[in-house]
Amino acid sequence: MNKLFVKKTVSCSIIMAMMLFFSPLVFSQSEDDFLDPQLEEDFFETENTYINDAIQKNFTIILTEHNYDLNPHTAEYNAEAQILTGLYEGLFSYDPATLNPVPAIAKSYLISRDKKRWTFTLRDDAYFSDGTKITAESVRESWLSMLKNPRAPYSSLFEIVAGAKEFKNGTANENEVGIYAIEEYSLSVHLTNPAAHLIRLLCMPTFSVISKNAHVYSGPFVLSDFSTKHIVLEKNPYYYDKENTHLEKITFLLSNDDVENSHLFNTGKADWISSSVDLKKIILKSASHISAEFATEYLFFKMRNSIWQNTKFRQALLEAVPWQELRANTFVPATTLVYPLNGYPKVQGYVYTDKIEAQSLMKATRKEANIPEDEILELKIAISESERMKKHVEILKEAWSPLGVELKTVEIASINYLKEIAQTDADIFSYTWIGDFSDPLAFLELFKGNSTLNVSNWNNNDFNRMLLEAESLNDLQHLERLSQAEQLLLDEAIIIPIQHPVSLNIIDLDAVGGWTTNAFDIHPLKYIYKKQTQCEVPHLAKK
Repeated sequence: MNKLFVKKTVSCSIIMAMMLFFSPLVFSQSEDDFLDPQLEEDFFETENTYINDAIQKNFTIILTEHNYDLNPHTAEYNAEAQILTGLYEGLFSYDPATLNPVPAIAKSYLISRDKKRWTFTLRDDAYFSDGTKITAESVRESWLSMLKNPRAPYSSLFEIVAGAKEFKNGTANENEVGIYAIEEYSLSVHLTNPAAHLIRLLCMPTFSVISKNAHVYSGPFVLSDFSTKHIVLEKNPYYYDKENTHLEKITFLLSNDDVENSHLFNTGKADWISSSVDLKKIILKSASHISAEFATEYLFFKMRNSIWQNTKFRQALLEAVPWQELRANTFVPATTLVYPLNGYPKVQGYVYTDKIEAQSLMKATRKEANIPEDEILELKIAISESERMKKHVEILKEAWSPLGVELKTVEIASINYLKEIAQTDADIFSYTWIGDFSDPLAFLELFKGNSTLNVSNWNNNDFNRMLLEAESLNDLQHLERLSQAEQLLLDEAIIIPIQHPVSLNIIDLDAVGGWTTNAFDIHPLKYIYKKQTQCEVPHLAKK
């Protein structure tokens, strides 16, 4: 993945090829036929400038091979969000360094005294890629379209908007949703409760502005090619901030071949790897960037009318989990669901194993449920072909066998894993979740009853109430109430937290600007640029 030669290879290789091409002619001619020294110098300087200028405007990124969904309303994966930062834009976008919201299509906003009415003033120079204006009505139509799409996974986050939940459920019409285009460039949003995190939500691709017409975009780039092996974006000539969008073309190569990916980086054919890579083969070691993500890897129980819906059975299992062994070889072990945030109260997570307590609780629960002590309890876990996941299964199988539990596996292809959870007959699934905005709600929403993100089917009225109450509270009280909700979730033994993953990116920051490591591992494409570098051709002597 290292870019020791990447920033030089293409331009230098072209020049070297030119030298080799012309060399037979040179050697067959007399000295009088050589170029004038000044003309020769001017030729190479002009040619090098032309080649470098073309290279500076093109960028190649290697992403994981996957069936990409580039509809912001239905996209679910982090890699898709990365591409979508280039194709679509909403009222706000991410700051490339801090990930704080920065104005995009919105120019400014006002909040009412009761904090339930937000009025956004939009830019009057924002256009879709077909040249049509982006107006307040464009925003309203886009959000309504997202709300009524049953495949939109994040739509429940917008239930803070008055009437949104009822509109989603079909019990209200679009005129009853609290999104109003007051004037051409003025949008009013009415909330059910104060929600200070609204502008952070509006940075997410889900809430970007989408045209009714396919292949029309609101962001700095447009999609010019899309296949199973590559995705190509080109600069949007109608984008309001095109002067500060540095790249003309971005090519995404889709590959899980770590050796080939490393080779492409080392030879200058890729500028950034965000996929599989063989670190040992990367030449430029300083190009490796590892950072903690605002994310958690965990296992969760799915409620499906089995004995595992009984909280005490799940609690018995978690008492027996060998946590140190399960979290071995992780950079940041996770004892809870929510990634630690400044000011977030401490939550009691899972840190120790008590086999005696596990057996005692299992025995008592079996008795309450009229299940004989010697009856084998079947527990199904859905796994992919990942060796790591298979290792987890072996650890849990050994830990739960003394409790009279037989852990059986149901295999799902990695590429279909998330989409198959709803219809797969299993009790436990694996999940890795990256928070999309810096609030515990980014994680807790996954377990809210009737949330579009809730694939566990767990529904707890007390938990739901705490999340609702947190929306109306100030910062410290907001975090306190959410920590209470998370504690309830953990006490109910719904999840088995494993680790807070780290992101690995290969990119030479001496050659690339506008890219910063961050907790979301999202890097808005409009800010990325190539730094000017000088091509040095070995053994080339100028007269």
